[in-house]
Amino acid sequence: MNRLGLLLALGGFAAALLLIGQQDLTEVGALLVTAGFGLVLAALAHIPSMALNGHAWRLLLPRSRRPSLGAMTANVWIRESVNGLLPVARIGGEIASYRLLRGEGVAVAPAAASLMVDMAISILSQLGFALLGLALLAWAGAGIGWGGVALGLVAGLAMAGGFILAQRADILSRLAALLNGIAAGRFPGIAAHSARIDRMTRRLWRVRGAIAGCFLWQLAGWLAGALEIWIALAALGHPVSLAEAVAIEAMIQALSSAAFLVPGALGLQEAGFLGLGLLLGLPPEVSAALAIARRLRDLVIFLPGLLAWVWAERRMAPLQPS
Repeated sequence: MNRLGLLLALGGFAAALLLIGQQDLTEVGALLVTAGFGLVLAALAHIPSMALNGHAWRLLLPRSRRPSLGAMTANVWIRESVNGLLPVARIGGEIASYRLLRGEGVAVAPAAASLMVDMAISILSQLGFALLGLALLAWAGAGIGWGGVALGLVAGLAMAGGFILAQRADILSRLAALLNGIAAGRFPGIAAHSARIDRMTRRLWRVRGAIAGCFLWQLAGWLAGALEIWIALAALGHPVSLAEAVAIEAMIQALSSAAFLVPGALGLQEAGFLGLGLLLGLPPEVSAALAIARRLRDLVIFLPGLLAWVWAERRMAPLQPS
C-alpha cells in the first residue's frame, strides 16, 4: 500500500464518516435494520453486471484460447475487487486480470491487447451510460441542463479518443524502443513483446463485430448495475423507477471513475449519493442508508474477491517459470 493511497483512503474514510454522521443516525439505522436481507440481495445483484462484462471482454479473445464465461466472470470479479478496495489507482486490477488470463493459457499478446481494448471500450460505454444518466436527470427536471450533457459528451469523447489513438499509434512499441535505446539494447525481449501486442491491438480494432459486441455487452453490464440501486431502495422502503435507478447508478459510477486515486472513492461516493438523493427528492436518511448499502456490497462481493485473488495467485505460482 503506497503512502499516498493510504492518506487518500484515510481522508476519504473520515469524509464519509463526517457526511453520514451529519444525518439522523437513529433513522438511518432503523432503515438499514428494516431493509435487512434485502440489502444483501441488492449486493448480490452485482453478479449479473460482472457476468455481462466478462462476456464482453471474452469477445475480444481468440476463439481457440477463449476462457469460459465462468472464468471471465471470475476475472472481472477479481479485477473489480482489487480496484475497488486497494489503493491501486484502478491499475492494479488490470494487472491482476492480465495474470489471470495468462494463467488460463492465453498468450501474452492476445491477453494484453484484449485488456487494453477492453479498457478503451469501457471508457466509451461508461460515457454512454453517464450521458444516459444525465439525460434522465434532465428529463426528470432535476436541475441538470442539457448544456452539461453536451459538455460531458465532449470531455468523454476527448478522453476516449486519446486513449484509442494512443493504442493505434503503437505506443507500447515506441516506449519499449525508447527504453531499449536508453539501456543500450539490453531489453530486446521487451521490444519484441511490445511490437506483438501493438500488432494484436491494431488487429482487434479492425474486428468491428467484436468491438461493437463488446461495447453493447458492456453497456448492458452498466445498465444491469442499476438493479442494485432499485432493489436497495425498495428494501429501504423508498422504491424508485428503473429510470431513476439508472440515473443514480450512472452518476455514482462516473463519480467513482473520476475519483480513481481515492480507494473505493471513499467520501466522494457518499457525497454523490447524498447529492443525487437531494436532486431526486429522497430524504437525506434514505440517501445515507443507500450509501451504506453500497459499502455493504464491498463486503459481500469485493472482500471475497480479494480472497479469491490470493487463492488464484497461489494456484498459479507453481506454473510460473523459475
